[in-house]
Amino acid sequence: MSIYQTKLLPWEDQTNNTMFNTDTYKRRREVLQQNIQVKGILLFLGNIENPINFADNASHFRQDSTFLYYFGIQQPHLAAIIDLDEHKTIVFGDEMSMDAIVWMGRQETLKEKCEKAGVVETRPYADLAIYLATAMSVKRNIHYLPPYQSFNKILLSELLHISIVDFKPSVPMIQAIVAQREIKEAQEITQIEEALKVSNQMHLLAMRMAKPGVKEYEIVSAIQNVAGSHNCELAYNSIVTINGGILHNHYKMNTLQSGKLLLNDSGCETPMGYASDLTRTYPVDKTFTPEQRDLYNVVLNSFEGAKAELKAGVKYKNVHLKACEILAEGLIDLGFMKGNAQDAVANHAHTMFFQCGLGHMMGLDVHDMEDLGEQYVGYTAEEPKDTKQFGIKSLRLGKELKAGHVLTVEPGIYFIPELIEMWEAEKKYTEFINYDKVKQFAHFGGIRIEDNFLIKDNGYQYLGPELIRTVAEIEDYKSNY
Repeated sequence: MSIYQTKLLPWEDQTNNTMFNTDTYKRRREVLQQNIQVKGILLFLGNIENPINFADNASHFRQDSTFLYYFGIQQPHLAAIIDLDEHKTIVFGDEMSMDAIVWMGRQETLKEKCEKAGVVETRPYADLAIYLATAMSVKRNIHYLPPYQSFNKILLSELLHISIVDFKPSVPMIQAIVAQREIKEAQEITQIEEALKVSNQMHLLAMRMAKPGVKEYEIVSAIQNVAGSHNCELAYNSIVTINGGILHNHYKMNTLQSGKLLLNDSGCETPMGYASDLTRTYPVDKTFTPEQRDLYNVVLNSFEGAKAELKAGVKYKNVHLKACEILAEGLIDLGFMKGNAQDAVANHAHTMFFQCGLGHMMGLDVHDMEDLGEQYVGYTAEEPKDTKQFGIKSLRLGKELKAGHVLTVEPGIYFIPELIEMWEAEKKYTEFINYDKVKQFAHFGGIRIEDNFLIKDNGYQYLGPELIRTVAEIEDYKSNY
């Protein structure tokens, strides 16, 4: 028996629940092969461990999500092909050397992992270049996805003998993968809900901790510990800030102060890579101020109105616009805006307060399949994304919803001092915006409410244990801590 086939001793069992059953991966690859309308080779590049500051000090390894979807193997420095012409599936990678065993200990072999994925043929990593060169020598097509890691960009350039600037990812491959991955299996929903159970605990802890004198980073550290204690990683860098007007604020050094709101946008992912994405905004004190309560309820009404629109056959862009109209109506009632809400939204005046999109797909990625291109994931060739109009250009999902889609709904109101100052100087949207009132709230911050939903034929399913969100629920919860 070779060192690569050495069996682990009973007390050294390293198996864990990081893969679905074998039939899952075999079926997924079969569906892809049946649906894709091309010939040639489908190339899948796995990720590597990226060095932080020197080669042996690497960042946390995260496998490419498409590679995970079709092969499920969470090991760096792998590649795979599906040869559509020769009906072969091969994983390319190297077994552990003795040096690796000395440093890392005996682990499940690559061959054993591939067997769990239903792949019977493995080859050394170096053979990938030989296989592709042979195919290209007889003019066979190599289909590949947009690379995002620098290593894979360089590797792909070397394998295909083309400049990085001349990459032309396979649109048919992208479209076939999106069509398959966007419809979530029942076992995927289970994984997402497992992530949401943990995220719910993260958010409740943050609510309990949010008191005057606490540092933002203390809350970030605490919720990261909750994720880790459930063998989960953060799905993205947590946004925990008293400056909620900065949409993706990662500064964490502020001290929480009485009279301020805290915005917490955080989620985790399971060991299988499935994500959650929740946002809550609440007072540092035990209760909202009257102004905070009024604006919070505007966002909550928008959230509830958008949620009610969710079902298969509805275009998410229309759900977004409905949410915008409800925001505008509430802001008109409070004196921040004026005129007719529908006219204000049609003219994009509401983007003074809501500069981003209502939501995005979610699954193996917190922004599901974003590496494949928003134009393929969130839109269609018949109705492409508007990439120029402020506000709507940040809507990642606009196409018609299907049963099986998982997405976020996350309306918000954000006061951005620089934007207020610029638009007032330009006299922009003066027929819709009451600048005198808005300037009084320039440093108010922001409010966002976000939850995750599964689309059904006639509606939606709220995913995960429901996290408290009304003013009364939040104040009642915080009053006990």
